[in-house]
Amino acid sequence: MQREITSWYSPALKKDMPIAVYGHYGFALLLIPTAAADYLEYERFQMFDHLAHIIDSGKLKVFSVNSINTESWLNNEMEPHHKAIRHNDFNHYIFHEVVPFIRSRTSGETPIITCGASFGALHAMNLFLHRPDLFAGTLSMSGVYDLTEYTKGFFDEQVYYNSPMHYIPNLTDHDTLERIRRGKIVIASGGGAYEDPEANRRFSGVLSGKSIPHELDIWGTDITHDWPTWRKMMPYFLDSRF
Repeated sequence: MQREITSWYSPALKKDMPIAVYGHYGFALLLIPTAAADYLEYERFQMFDHLAHIIDSGKLKVFSVNSINTESWLNNEMEPHHKAIRHNDFNHYIFHEVVPFIRSRTSGETPIITCGASFGALHAMNLFLHRPDLFAGTLSMSGVYDLTEYTKGFFDEQVYYNSPMHYIPNLTDHDTLERIRRGKIVIASGGGAYEDPEANRRFSGVLSGKSIPHELDIWGTDITHDWPTWRKMMPYFLDSRF
């Protein structure tokens, strides 16, 4: 498996941001870390041992980015308003820096799928829903799509526009909705410890209310909120749905 690590100074985030690239060809998977983790998290937890057959076959090329959640919603020292600003800085970094980088390593026609687990699932979903012109879909695992689960009671316009449970019911722009409807959305959750299948069902209901096609797959009560789950889910869905 080809592996490349590079970085650049991000104008949006005003810091160096590394990115790891795995594979040589295929559709692009933009991989968002969980919670407070970094761009090598999926590698440390042996995810690529389970994705190797898909990557080496030329079906998939992975781009794994750094998280800044510790500079945003997981930073207890920051003012909530500043956390929201930092979240939007991250979105800008993805849209205006990471996507062009992916294009430079693939092509202008290569589909890009966002993907993440846990807090990364919310980011992956939110990024796709904001820019369905850039992304072809999302695989979101073990997520909660209400950002207020992380904001400790804080709510403003920036939280609203980064919380899919809040803004999707009120989305009326026809062109944006049609682009979202053409995308591939897979929402997966376990039914075991620390998973929240009901939150996934509620968000599925929101998408259905806007006639947005998607797949909701709730696995059994033995499937917990942890890496063994995601090492099963990710290759399964990437191999069979994308």
